[in-house]
Amino acid sequence: MGKKTIHVSDFTGTVLQQDDEVVRVVVLEHPDLVAGPVQLDATPGEVENIDDAALDVAVVEIHDRHGGGEPRRVVLTASEFDAMATDVPMAQLLKTAERVRPPKARKSAEKIDYGTLEHAGKPHRGRVTEEEARLVREQLDEVNKRLADAGVRQIDPADPEHALRYGFPETS
Repeated sequence: MGKKTIHVSDFTGTVLQQDDEVVRVVVLEHPDLVAGPVQLDATPGEVENIDDAALDVAVVEIHDRHGGGEPRRVVLTASEFDAMATDVPMAQLLKTAERVRPPKARKSAEKIDYGTLEHAGKPHRGRVTEEEARLVREQLDEVNKRLADAGVRQIDPADPEHALRYGFPETS
């Protein structure tokens, strides 16, 4: 018995031939997106006009007493945001405004133990220990749910890189 995999466009359901070019679309933010970024496959023709449909937007964070100390992220059209500047044109205001520096990375005093269920499978540059690999293999659903909730890539045993890294059996 053999298996045949058919790839289709996520947008239109069109069957993609083996030699067709596939465009990967990563959805970073969307009102219906609940578990972090997702990946969709499409044909070049399906996304060729996406730049034409793009909006000029301003993405701002509002730091105020609302939200329990956490900033609110707001997306609005650039023209709506520009209209808020009534004294000086927004372009000039943005050129002269105080720059925000990203927060300095704190040196972690404690080392993360990827050999625990809490951290197993998280992307890291170090070597995967046998304990981490075992946890990922034995509790893949739980690990992937945690990774999805954190908005990071999930582990796919069919991905050759993940199979090698975590000791999943190779699939052909």
